[in-house]
Amino acid sequence: MNKKILTASAFLAAASMSFGFETWMGDGMVYQINTELDAGGEKSGYWFNYGDDADGGASTVTWPVDKGTEWSADALDPIIDYCGGVCGTFKLSKGTLTYDPFVGIGFNVAGSEDADSEVMVAADATAMGGVCIAYSVDVGASLEMGLGDAEDKALGYDNPFVTLAKSTAGTVKEFAWSGFKQAGWGDGKITGDEAATKLVALKFKIQAKDGTTGSFNIMSIGANGGGCAVTQAAIGAKAIAGSLKAQLSGRTLSFGKSVAKAEIVNLQGQVVMAASSVKTMDLSKLQAGVYMVRAMGLSQQIMLK
Repeated sequence: MNKKILTASAFLAAASMSFGFETWMGDGMVYQINTELDAGGEKSGYWFNYGDDADGGASTVTWPVDKGTEWSADALDPIIDYCGGVCGTFKLSKGTLTYDPFVGIGFNVAGSEDADSEVMVAADATAMGGVCIAYSVDVGASLEMGLGDAEDKALGYDNPFVTLAKSTAGTVKEFAWSGFKQAGWGDGKITGDEAATKLVALKFKIQAKDGTTGSFNIMSIGANGGGCAVTQAAIGAKAIAGSLKAQLSGRTLSFGKSVAKAEIVNLQGQVVMAASSVKTMDLSKLQAGVYMVRAMGLSQQIMLK
C-alpha cells in the first residue's frame, strides 16, 4: 500500500483540511490500516497484541494459525488472512495481579517519526469524529484510547473507553469521541474529545474475571461514519475449513469432492495456481510458505513446508 509521508507543517495543514482514515476491512488482504496520520516512520496502522504479563498476569491469546512473516515474526498477516479479521481465542489468568486480567489487540495511529525508532507519537485524530468497529466477542469488551506511556501513567491508566457488548454473531458499532469516558478511578481527568487531540493508539481490550475464556474477531475499523461492516469471511472463519474440506498431505491438496474452480493465492493477493473441475491439486511447484485456497466461494489457509 502506498503511504503518504508528511512533514510536520504539511501534516498539520492536511489534518486541518480533511481526514482520510481509510476504513479497514479484514477480508481485503490488507495488513496495514491507512490512518493518513503516519508520523514519517511508516509504522502506523499495524495490528499488535498485548497483555497483562508485565504486571504479573498470565493471560494468553491462541491464534488459529502461526503469526509472522519473512519481515516480522510478530506480524499478524497470516491471522488476518485466515480470519477475515484479527481473531483468536483467549484465556484470562490473573497470576499475581491485584486486578482483573486482560488481553488486547491494538494499532498505533501515527507510529514513530523515524523507521528506526520504537517511540510511538501522538496525532490529532479529531477529524475522525470517533470510531466505527465491526467485531465479535464471547464476552463484553472495550475500545480504549491509548495516549502513550507517560500520559497513560499520569491518568492512572484510567484511559477513556467505550463498552463493546458481547456479540457472538458479529455486530457493528459507532462512537463519537465524546462517547469515550474514563471509569473514574484515576487522579487525572480527560474527555474523549481531548484525548482525540493526542491519540497514540486504539486498543480492543478484553478484561474479565480470572479463568474467563472465549474467542474474538475484529473484522473492520474506521472513522465514525466510515461504513464498517461484518465481513463474510469472518462470519465463517470458524467453519470455513470444515465446509471447504480441503486437506493437505505433503504437497497434494484434496477437496473431498470435485470443485468447479480452485485458486491458490499468495499473501500478496496474487493467484499463483488455478485449476478447474478438480478433486486434488499438485502443489509441488510452489515455494514453501503460507497460501490461501479459494474454492466454492470459500477460503482456507494452508502452510506449505
